[in-house]
Amino acid sequence: MLRVCTVWFVAMLAAAPALHPQGLRSRLSELFTFGSCGEPLCLDVGNGHGDHFLPAVAAGQISVIGFVTEAVAKSAASIPISATSSGATYSIVDGLPVRTSTSAGPIFGERSQTLGRGRIFVGTNVSNIHYTTLNGVPTDNLQFNFAHENVGSPNRGDPDFENDIIRMTMALDVDVLQASIFATWGLMDFVDIGVAVPFVRVAMRGTSTAQIDPFGPNAVHFFAGDATNPVLRATTNINASATGIGDVVGRLKINLGQSSRIGAALLGEVRFATGDEQNLLGSGATSARGLGIFGAQFGAFALHANAGYLVRTGDLQSDAVLATLGFDNQMTPWATLAFSMVSEWQTGDSKLTLPAPIVFDMPFKRETPATNLPARREDRLDASLGVKFNVRGGTVLVVNGIAPLKRSSLQPDFAWTVGLEFSF
Repeated sequence: MLRVCTVWFVAMLAAAPALHPQGLRSRLSELFTFGSCGEPLCLDVGNGHGDHFLPAVAAGQISVIGFVTEAVAKSAASIPISATSSGATYSIVDGLPVRTSTSAGPIFGERSQTLGRGRIFVGTNVSNIHYTTLNGVPTDNLQFNFAHENVGSPNRGDPDFENDIIRMTMALDVDVLQASIFATWGLMDFVDIGVAVPFVRVAMRGTSTAQIDPFGPNAVHFFAGDATNPVLRATTNINASATGIGDVVGRLKINLGQSSRIGAALLGEVRFATGDEQNLLGSGATSARGLGIFGAQFGAFALHANAGYLVRTGDLQSDAVLATLGFDNQMTPWATLAFSMVSEWQTGDSKLTLPAPIVFDMPFKRETPATNLPARREDRLDASLGVKFNVRGGTVLVVNGIAPLKRSSLQPDFAWTVGLEFSF
């Protein structure tokens, strides 16, 4: 059953080809491009004013287009995979295996027990995330304002046409499907090593509508037409997808001590930049996390607490402090309930910032917001709830849902995961 589902998941991803030869990262910039000149906010007019809004985009490449693309790339590369172990765990005492866990264990949290020497844990799961908010703003109502280049006096607004603004509304739809294959091997009684290989499909659809707001009675800037009959409104859209391998994960877990009631362990994990950065299948940079793990067991009920640090090597990616707290409870011999609160707290200042409000000096002092996106730290708090079912042949069926409790960066309303796991 496990092999059949694995083949099905991979085949499902492979059957979904990219819809455009360009990378998804460059396709996103098309949502800021109107007309045929090929550059964001370039106007198809021959009156010398066609490129006056380009500096606003050039200055905001990191703060606007880059902000959106980095949010998509990081979110797709940060989808949780699975805990390093599941089901029963054992240690060897006087040459005989002794069970060290009762329940089937957490789903995305980590417990202190290791598998036991020579034991193997393999699995596959598929997760679907449909993103709905960016920094708390619905992704179907992202708004951006772009100012004219300051070509006259040092004061913005002289001459009058410097007061013209391009107002843009974007509806962005991003859906990520990830199928992962993972395995852990008990190298020693207290040491596990593992690997996880994700296969990712990113589907992206978007529509942008731009409106030029002339300041004076005569239109100097327009998308088409002429000064007598100017076209002040334009729309563009994209529909593309990409499929491929994501960022591969390597793991090492060391149990520091385990009794029948409590235990402690350390986990080291590295995500390698194997996913195609240009197609938003990976973050484009290696990241690593280290976790301290504490576990306590009371019959069929077990607690787990994880705390650690995440290092991201990307130029525009921030490090984070990690904390997870949860429990798993064997409700019946064939079903385990698992719950975790999973959090990530940004350290230091954000490396990716949004543009400041546009300040006009003439003919009177005023400000216009550059976007409706609020500046927020990349702090995350998610609630994970799922059930593990013991089915035929020692296979474990996993069903799980994750809901964000804190809105920052790119977030879904709900994400689901289903999978199969097997220990032997």
